[in-house]
Amino acid sequence: MSNRRKFLIQTFIGGMATGLGCRYGLASTMMKPAVLPPDKGTLPVILSTWNHGLAANKAAMEMLIRGGSVLDAVEQGVRISEADPEVTSVGYGGFPDAAGEVTLDACIMGPDGRAGSVACLKEIMHPISVARKVMEKTPHVMLVGDGAQQFALDQGFMKTNLLTAQMKANYATWKSSGASYAPHANWENHDTIGLIAMDGNGDMAGACTTSGMAFKHPGRVGDSPIIGAGLFVDNEVGAATATGEGEAVMKTLGSFLIVELMRQGYSPQQACEQAVRRIIAKIKPHPHFQIGYIALNKTGEVGAYAYAPGFQYALSNSHETALIDVESLKNS
Repeated sequence: MSNRRKFLIQTFIGGMATGLGCRYGLASTMMKPAVLPPDKGTLPVILSTWNHGLAANKAAMEMLIRGGSVLDAVEQGVRISEADPEVTSVGYGGFPDAAGEVTLDACIMGPDGRAGSVACLKEIMHPISVARKVMEKTPHVMLVGDGAQQFALDQGFMKTNLLTAQMKANYATWKSSGASYAPHANWENHDTIGLIAMDGNGDMAGACTTSGMAFKHPGRVGDSPIIGAGLFVDNEVGAATATGEGEAVMKTLGSFLIVELMRQGYSPQQACEQAVRRIIAKIKPHPHFQIGYIALNKTGEVGAYAYAPGFQYALSNSHETALIDVESLKNS
């Protein structure tokens, strides 16, 4: 990967290579037909957004080693970020909205094309697991607000106070400052986690979860729970997920666009670059604007691109885990 710095993370991978019996190599970014059988030598592959993706990838890979499905893996991976109070843009410990409440959005999509999501969910620790229940236990794709919470309680989830002492103090400071309503994406604090994966059989799944913009208007929902915007998986072609300012991603259905471009023969890298350029062609970016995409195609080839410098993603395989700095449009 030209112009990218890899930080190799010493991990549990030593026994993993034996357990999975596979090797890994990134494919060329030359354009090729997208609908091809996976190269078994590249599997499994797990990608997730930001540096908290390192821990998420580890949990996802461990699930695969234990014999879990790729859907199990993506769910368990992002649950790590959801439960970590140090990740201030996802789940427990996330920034509250302008009313002081933490509201969560999440979606999940499996290799069979089924999907589930929740939006504006309160007091539930793991929205990704509720989203999976929506997918598996209802004829719907999305549940929101009080209805999503009641469904979660009916499914055995417990209410949890998601507002940590630190976030309560941050909210009080913001409220007392008299600052005007000006929410912004928390990309500098590592934003949404989106995780996409392919297992040793070549099956793909993805998960995306967030607490959304800091001090957002109550009821605001971004791209993260929207199938086709924050996440899209097509088991015949590939998968993509987004991070950054959700309103911009929704306006161009960026994840769906990337998968469709891969279907047409674009590499994951080319597709991510095109999706960022599509947004910039439609939307005038403000000084703090950021969008980032990661993508994985059916052959195990990966790609990533952002509007501004600073975006990173975690890449895991049977040999190593790497945190990769992503090329961006703004400084190209």
